[in-house]
Amino acid sequence: MDHPTSEFPEYRKGQATAEEPRPDPRFHDDEEPPPETPRARRGRVLFWLAGAVGLIVVLVLSVQAVGLWPSWRNPFAEETKDRSQPPLLQSIQDLSRYVAAEGNFQVVIDLEKDRKYVPDFLLNQRTLFVGAGRVDAYVDFSKIGDGAIVESADRTTAEITLPGPQLTEASLDLENSYVFSEKRGILNRIGDVFGGDPNRQQEVYKLAQERITGAARDSGLVQRAEENTRKMLEGLLRSLGYTQVKVTYTAA
Repeated sequence: MDHPTSEFPEYRKGQATAEEPRPDPRFHDDEEPPPETPRARRGRVLFWLAGAVGLIVVLVLSVQAVGLWPSWRNPFAEETKDRSQPPLLQSIQDLSRYVAAEGNFQVVIDLEKDRKYVPDFLLNQRTLFVGAGRVDAYVDFSKIGDGAIVESADRTTAEITLPGPQLTEASLDLENSYVFSEKRGILNRIGDVFGGDPNRQQEVYKLAQERITGAARDSGLVQRAEENTRKMLEGLLRSLGYTQVKVTYTAA
């Protein structure tokens, strides 16, 4: 024990080696990795597919932002398809009317339908409609009979007898007519789900036409048509050499 050991029996003199690392028993070079499960394979495919779609979207938006692609079409945008049939000519009628005046009117229709002893929130229909329409005042020259035009021997004076001006029925201007508001009860709305009345607004339109036609009768439109027709004929006959022109009207 008093003498130092000159060398270890395991090593030669002047040589030392480190201990080699021991292999991990969990891993072996000769073993193959575990096979990929179908679920993992689908997840990997979906991951790469989502990445590719995202990349395409980014590229499209980038191209659109710089103006190389003028517009992006929305695949869910609303499309209108016109499947209307071509117009069918039903009749042709020759007219001899001289439209001498025109009146433009606007009416507000407040039409309500309800049931007695039934609450409005259950069964009620109220429509507020703003209707714009036109009425023409005209003279029908086709009704001028024999002897309606009398001229003097020297062809300087003429007397004309015309039928009185008439009014057309009001024609609604659909571009300027609209439903301002509409209130319907619960039962009314349920009825629409199971097949409502597609012509329920027809009554409102008809009422608006009647109101506008009635207003035209009291508006002085007929008198304006008489005056305009008289001025037109006087100017026409005077250009033909007549110095005096008299225009009278019969009862319409």
